Amino acid sequence: MNLANLGITGLYAAQKRMQVTGHNINNIDTAGYNRQSVLVETAGSVGGSGGYYGRGVQVVTVQRSHDNFLYQQLVRSQTAGAALVSYGTEIAQLDNLFSDRTVGISPALQNFFNGLEAVASQPADSSARQELLGRAESLATQIRDATSYMNRVSENINTQVGTTVTQINSYLERIDNVNKQIVSAKGTTPGHEPNDLLDQREQLVAELGQLIDVRTVEQDGRLSVTTAGGQMLLGGERVYPLHAVRSAENPERIVVGFTSALNVDGKMVVSEFREGTIKGGTLGGLLQFRQESLEPSISSLGRLAVGLAHAVNDIHRQGVDLKGEPGKDLFSVSGPKILANGNNPVSSGIPGVSFYKDPVDPADLSKGYTQPVDQLTGDNYRIERVDGRFQLRNLSSNDVTPLNGPDKNGGITRVDGLEIDVSSLETKSQDGDSWLVQPTANAGSSLQVEIKRPQDIAAADNDTGSANGAIAQKLADLRNTKVLADGSLSLNDSFGQIVNRIAVQTQQNGTAAKAQLKLIEQNYAAQQSLSGVNKDEEYIMLQRYQEQYQAAARLIDVSSQMFDTLLGLRS
Repeated sequence: MNLANLGITGLYAAQKRMQVTGHNINNIDTAGYNRQSVLVETAGSVGGSGGYYGRGVQVVTVQRSHDNFLYQQLVRSQTAGAALVSYGTEIAQLDNLFSDRTVGISPALQNFFNGLEAVASQPADSSARQELLGRAESLATQIRDATSYMNRVSENINTQVGTTVTQINSYLERIDNVNKQIVSAKGTTPGHEPNDLLDQREQLVAELGQLIDVRTVEQDGRLSVTTAGGQMLLGGERVYPLHAVRSAENPERIVVGFTSALNVDGKMVVSEFREGTIKGGTLGGLLQFRQESLEPSISSLGRLAVGLAHAVNDIHRQGVDLKGEPGKDLFSVSGPKILANGNNPVSSGIPGVSFYKDPVDPADLSKGYTQPVDQLTGDNYRIERVDGRFQLRNLSSNDVTPLNGPDKNGGITRVDGLEIDVSSLETKSQDGDSWLVQPTANAGSSLQVEIKRPQDIAAADNDTGSANGAIAQKLADLRNTKVLADGSLSLNDSFGQIVNRIAVQTQQNGTAAKAQLKLIEQNYAAQQSLSGVNKDEEYIMLQRYQEQYQAAARLIDVSSQMFDTLLGLRS
């Protein structure tokens, strides 16, 4: 091995090192790029009479500075962080809606009770009565507006779920495309890793993780992708896309469906993910917000509307107006909302569901009725037919109550403030059918003031004439009367509970998001300490490789001079 060949191997190694160093410098700000380096080894030696003499250096491959544990740790933390950010963005809207107690429902509720006290003090004052009607309208409007706002937020969640699912599917297609490039590259250049393609694929997976929590497994160069729960999204050469579909149980909700199978025609069969299955990422945050914050707030505000309407109406009907006529309902509010599951046969029918309605005097129905609201929970329910029998499942607690059909109440089962009649379903439905019951979901948006004339306010007690304010005082006393939640909450307390729950959830999310951001920063620093490109280090290495290149070139120059010397001796 002469000096010229030694110089050539050195030139080649130094050249490749400078080339890779330049590649590092150029990609210092490229997202997902892992620093590369040239792996070299000795070219061996040749034995001779004086020993073994080295043959120089040879390039083995280009390797990237990568640690899968650090990478996965960073991706997982980013996935959790994206969910918290998504959740926080949405719940901030509810916090802004309810947090200011100087505007909105809270002062409107106080003003309504103040108006009742004014009428109780001066029952014959028409201006006090007119002011009360105005305050009742303001309260009903505030509750309707807040509910409408939350319904718009719900519609926006539907839109975002659809958009996010589309983005997820796009990432799956792109990962599949890079998979194919990697397999091709490994086949073309066996024994060497296509580092830039691997970086590209990992970056796509990291960005996908910002949308949904996923797991990956690599086999034969291909990366398979599943949800955190194990549902296949990319396997082999096939993408199993997610789908944004209307829920069979509640068509007003856009939910996420997965490709569960292929039918005989090769078309995808779509099934819905169970509630709470999807975690992490923007999608997980959106679904968590809807399930844990938005829908419970709509139902809770609806319960307040039902409680207000029924409690006020029950008392108001006991009084008489200025003409001595019996009082009528001051408010109206819609009843429970029932939705047949989309998988039910059309002929399965709809169960009868209404709020409690008790006669004042069972022996004399002409005396009217009351509608107690203390048992209402604000939860949603599902009526299920199982083995020929019906049952009511509380979707929050998962408690089950048998609905046994005709009984001493004529087929009506009373539970949680609801009267449920399934007798009409017995001959129409079949096992597996179900019906979603949302007792108060529509109540907030339907609350209306029914009395329009001041003289129709029934402020007086029947027994003392029409000029007293006894009934108005009873109505005013509802300010502090515990009419909800088994007699543990007043109407004011009920609204306060909504506000406090949203405030606590907002604070918890903010605290968790800050802590998660710190964790992401720590994990990113750990990953970059190994895989990141340091400009100063690369500059130093570039100088070093340049000197190696010059030294190798000097070997060739010396070899040439030695050869010239030999030729000179001959001449």
